[in-house]
Amino acid sequence: MIPRLGQILRSFFEDHLKVQRGLRPTSIWSYRDVLRLFLRFLAREVGQAITKLSLQELTLERTLAFLRHLEEARGNHIRTRNQRLAALKTFFEYLGSRVPELLDACERVAMIPVKRVPPPETHFLEREEVSCLLERLPRKRRHSVRDRALLLFLYNTGARVQEVADLRVGNLDLDGQPRVQLHGKGDKWRACPLWAETARQLRLLLEKPGAPHGPDSPVFCSRPGVPLTRFGIYKIVRRHAVHLDKGGARPRRVCPHMFRHTAAVHLLESGVEVNVIRAWLGHVSLDTTNRYAEITLRAKQAAVRACEPLLEFPGGARPRAVWKDDESLMAWLNSL
Repeated sequence: MIPRLGQILRSFFEDHLKVQRGLRPTSIWSYRDVLRLFLRFLAREVGQAITKLSLQELTLERTLAFLRHLEEARGNHIRTRNQRLAALKTFFEYLGSRVPELLDACERVAMIPVKRVPPPETHFLEREEVSCLLERLPRKRRHSVRDRALLLFLYNTGARVQEVADLRVGNLDLDGQPRVQLHGKGDKWRACPLWAETARQLRLLLEKPGAPHGPDSPVFCSRPGVPLTRFGIYKIVRRHAVHLDKGGARPRRVCPHMFRHTAAVHLLESGVEVNVIRAWLGHVSLDTTNRYAEITLRAKQAAVRACEPLLEFPGGARPRAVWKDDESLMAWLNSL
């Protein structure tokens, strides 16, 4: 007997995503939003209430129509379309494992290609901009200690904003070699070292009168005992960093995730091995980390200097390399 759509959806969320894959609530909400859009679209296409939809109505043709609807009617970007397609493929893969009778339709959905799109431009802050931001932070306002500790923590760890919102006092070790345990995507934990100044600011924050001290107490609060939300962290960063929006060569909008990019680029420029950066940021794939090597010209120039042969010349004079005077070559290198 083929199960009902509602049964499959419930087991997909409650068992497959939560238990088997151990996804965080934010990831589960993303799947929920995609499937909610998909089911509403199906209900309109079929002309039935969502509660009367059957599994047989989940076809390749309607899935393709839904993807067109996302781009044409809802105006979604291709990246958004691809992200929602990935969520649907995960659901159809699960559906095929539960209902073998629908395996053919599920396989056809799995073969829908993603649309190629240029990667999004990655913005980051220069070291001088980070210094300027920290120097301009107010020191005598109500939340001055919290905001300084928050911005330093974002830059030091490159943590995702949800990881910061979920941070608890018990995750911090501020004695000896300060470090923090971050709870990231896929229910995975990772340790990240803290600078002495970051640890000092965190101690000041936790020692403030009225600050909660229990291991399960949030570190960054909007008011005593109430953790900052992702949106709250975003507002704090925007309030203090709005003057940096026009600091780069191209328009940008400074947000918490930009500190993650900034940490990665600055670690790379400091000579930290890429696998260490991958573990530092909690990337599953090294390909994700490698893209930071493509966004800074300084790293490319350093690589060119590193491979230039060191030769001894009479009298200590060293002629200028011929390739440095080749304007077309230099233009090509700078465009990489």
